Amino acid sequence: MDYSARITPERPSLRWIALLGALAVAAIPAGALLAQTGKPFTVVETGRSYAKLQDAVNAIGRGGGTVAIAPGTYRECAVQAAGNVAYLASEPGTAIFDGVTCEGKAALVLRGDSASVSGIVFRRMAVPDFNGAGIRLEKGNLTVSQSWFTDSQQGILTANDPTARIVIDKSTFSGLGTCEGGGGCAHSIYIGDYGHLRVTRSRFERGTGGHYLKARAAKVEIASSSFDDSSGRSTNYMIDLPAGATGQISNNWFVQGRSKENYSAFIAVGAEQRLHSSDGLLIAGNDARIAPDIRRDTVFVADWSGAQIRLGENALGVGLKPFERR
Repeated sequence: MDYSARITPERPSLRWIALLGALAVAAIPAGALLAQTGKPFTVVETGRSYAKLQDAVNAIGRGGGTVAIAPGTYRECAVQAAGNVAYLASEPGTAIFDGVTCEGKAALVLRGDSASVSGIVFRRMAVPDFNGAGIRLEKGNLTVSQSWFTDSQQGILTANDPTARIVIDKSTFSGLGTCEGGGGCAHSIYIGDYGHLRVTRSRFERGTGGHYLKARAAKVEIASSSFDDSSGRSTNYMIDLPAGATGQISNNWFVQGRSKENYSAFIAVGAEQRLHSSDGLLIAGNDARIAPDIRRDTVFVADWSGAQIRLGENALGVGLKPFERR
């Protein structure tokens, strides 16, 4: 392991964030249409509005389009089987999908070419196999911005797509995760074997089991985000890369709370398999500590991969050992 004292993390690109901004601008005319029709789901490109989200998604079909969603609380869900669809709240934080899943999976089940989600709230998702999520991604690229996932079994759960990319920016994951049932734990975010995962400017808090972010992606960029476990219950790692990964974990803020299923590490690398190389994984510029009323010893980075991880300068609180090979 390279203990280089000062390594400057790369800044995440803003290209994907700019793309979401362009989508928001494109959706502005939909507000007037929503008011005129009383139907809350408008395909911006055609100007047609629909009473059900699934009808709007079906109208886009194998093509591409943006569904603008009017303010409201919706007890419905949708499956995207093809195409490129953007799901956009006309006012961020006012389009709420509450407690209804499709196929026993999620509010949005995505298996098209790509999807983007902006400004939407997903809450109270629960299914019998304990994997109820706001978003279930089965294939294709996904971009999520300024969205909220709360009080559910999982926030985002994916299958495997090694050629695809996931970008999550400026989103909140709160009150998520469970280790109920016989199929293992659910997590705030659980990413399968994807090509690339980027998480920036996001907040993880108040976990209720499992890990806050678990990812089997080959490359990860987790930056400028907060992991506040001070009110967590029966939680595990903050970040788990169970199959190894390259990339970086940089400029994040971590607090470990009292109620832990496993408090042995903040970040775990390669704990289950060595599917991907972790050589060169950079962990730098982070601030990590144990909540002030707790006295325990733990490890910031625990590594099972045997890789050449680059551990840069991180601000670590009392009781935190920087690195341990396991």
